[in-house]
Amino acid sequence: MRTSNRIALLTIVAALSATPALAFDGTKSTDHRTPMEAFRYGAAALKVGNTQQAVTSLEYAAENGHAMAQWKLGRMYAEGEGVPRDDLRAFEYFRRIADSHADDNPGTPQSRFVANAFVALGSYYLEGIPKSTVKRDPERAREMFAYAASYFGDADAQYHLGRLYLDGIGCPQDGKQAARWLWLSAQKGQTLAQALLGSLLFSGEVVPRQAARGLMWLTLAKDAAAPDQAWVAKQYESAFKQATEDERALALVYLQRWMASRRE
Repeated sequence: MRTSNRIALLTIVAALSATPALAFDGTKSTDHRTPMEAFRYGAAALKVGNTQQAVTSLEYAAENGHAMAQWKLGRMYAEGEGVPRDDLRAFEYFRRIADSHADDNPGTPQSRFVANAFVALGSYYLEGIPKSTVKRDPERAREMFAYAASYFGDADAQYHLGRLYLDGIGCPQDGKQAARWLWLSAQKGQTLAQALLGSLLFSGEVVPRQAARGLMWLTLAKDAAAPDQAWVAKQYESAFKQATEDERALALVYLQRWMASRRE
């Protein structure tokens, strides 16, 4: 952040903190303040490192039904970002979003955060939360992923749903369904879906073998993989070594067509 921008934000937060009506701490007059104002105040406080005041403001907004504040707090507690990690508390914030916004229009900007809340809930149900009432429930996890994947068209949800069908977790094992959901996710640029779909197509497991197409997906995934996803590069290298010259050449053609379609 530029120094001038940081100074401006500090000035705003300092001014707001000096005004009782804008504290959003539950002890001062906030009746005429909206959850949106509390959320914006909290977001500004986070940017300048005032985590304590940010959490107070976000909690005020969240308790008054602001979905973005609920999502931000959920992510903070899930990752231990500025607060002690608390998966159960994160779960509750995501659950509130799912309960109140499941029918939101998928075309709105907020919908991607609602979809992400469903994905987070699915992940919690898939493993359970130790020493809590949230027990492992693969079928419930599949329901969470399936809703976000189908209603919101969320790429991460589609990837997770594909994995469940591939492994037969929370649902009957179904290779065709797995490939379908992975393909939908891969089309949207989800790196892990591209890698997994590419591996399946190259090896011919579950789906008919399409080596060149599989190598194309693995190439895309390898170029976008995060540092902690080293397995993607290994899958690509293994496939590339096994591929024939014709398969490599055709994969390059597919890759060029893909890149061209992204620019249109």
